[in-house]
Amino acid sequence: MTAERPADTGPPFACVVFDCDSTLSTIEGIDELAGDRAEEIAALTARAMAGEVALEEVYGARLALLRPSRDAVARVAELYLARALPHAAELVAALRALDKRVAVVSGGLREAVLPFARAIGVDADLVRAVPVRFDEAGAYAGFDDASPLARSGGKPAVVADLVAPCRPGRAALVGDGVTDLEAAREVERFVAFAGVADRPAVTGASHHVVRRADLAALVPILFTAEERAALAASGAHDALLAAAEGARP
Repeated sequence: MTAERPADTGPPFACVVFDCDSTLSTIEGIDELAGDRAEEIAALTARAMAGEVALEEVYGARLALLRPSRDAVARVAELYLARALPHAAELVAALRALDKRVAVVSGGLREAVLPFARAIGVDADLVRAVPVRFDEAGAYAGFDDASPLARSGGKPAVVADLVAPCRPGRAALVGDGVTDLEAAREVERFVAFAGVADRPAVTGASHHVVRRADLAALVPILFTAEERAALAASGAHDALLAAAEGARP
């Protein structure tokens, strides 16, 4: 994939949007559902996130192969939280303390992403992911194939809708995949998070790349010096700010 480098304007940001898989948590949720098909599913995921194939070419195919139950998806929600990147909740808390609108936009399954996002402090009404359906027994019964997040080119419109209430303020987006890079045109700053998966098609087109597996490294990229001073003065964010000093991009 060849992408133009998105424009870049610094903070302050009124809105900050995060991807979930390999950004807020170290896992790819769909891969965790794969069981003995892990290698096959992981290869499909990697190709889609690197932009080698369109997301819609693999999204339904992966779910059709795996047919995850309600219980299996719930376990992924637990695993998202267990494998959360260091300082995920602390970063969300700091953003919210400064009255930022914090959202999560993911191509993952909503029934797994939503509980995780809520656990780290993101409001449920600011979480977007792909709904999955189950029958009365909890068996897989399909997914919302009309969701824009299940196809290439769909994430920009979702991000634009979420940041619209912040305008004319600035917005930032943090993510690791090609679908995140596609949505970079809807924000003033895109940060390629490569602390879990370094995807050259994404990092090579980004002004800001974080290769540390610690979300504290985002502090100097997302906050002004004045905002960092305000957080320090409150005394409630000392752990995040201290970690930021040792977790530079």
